[in-house]
Amino acid sequence: MCGYCGCSSTDMHEHTHSYDNHSHDDARLIQIEQDILSENQTFAEQNRLYFKKNNIIALNLMSSPGSGKTTLLVETIKLLKPHCPISVIEGDQQTDLDAQRIAATEVPVLQINTGTGCHLDGHRVGHALSDLRPSNNSLLFIENVGNLVCPALFDLGEQAKIVILSVTEGEDKPLKYPHMFSEADLMLIHKMDLLPYVSFNVEQCIDYAKRVNPRIEVLQTSAMTPSGLSTWKDWLLKQFVL
Repeated sequence: MCGYCGCSSTDMHEHTHSYDNHSHDDARLIQIEQDILSENQTFAEQNRLYFKKNNIIALNLMSSPGSGKTTLLVETIKLLKPHCPISVIEGDQQTDLDAQRIAATEVPVLQINTGTGCHLDGHRVGHALSDLRPSNNSLLFIENVGNLVCPALFDLGEQAKIVILSVTEGEDKPLKYPHMFSEADLMLIHKMDLLPYVSFNVEQCIDYAKRVNPRIEVLQTSAMTPSGLSTWKDWLLKQFVL
């Protein structure tokens, strides 16, 4: 069994975990964090090579719990299925409820339960790829664990990181969780259909996100209205031509 993720499989990845006894001084804790992130980067690069070799466009979807990313993903799959093969890796601490929702769209989906873990990492995603085997020339959505902190730290080998922020959460999130927004390539301001009912300043939110990350792209979306995903669909088809 792998001491890093608890798996028993060795497909696609070598297991070279070598941690000694842990002391609790600050320098040692920093070293442990550096070791973990460095090891993750090795797995992420393996995933990136796999994606490139098989022409798989992998997108890492990140958000806080309740942002609406699973509903967004379900509706996105319905829009894109006529255009390209799609598969999904679902990350949650427990249950396969979201995976069941994705499976109902009739695309391949694999659930990763992280237990006490608060994010997906390159190692877990690599093992998921061994089982899921997404089609060549396809689009892979990786729905990360709901969390605006830890997922930003772990490269999965994806082509783009996408952060979803609903209008029910508050426009100050880019300033309160800057690392997530600084790492993201695209921010979706989601649940725009609820904007008339909440206190959320769209322009201020975009300004805050641009302060943290001047290169970030921003789209406004809703999964509840016929036109709410049109710009998102166009962005996907334009940026990720398969």
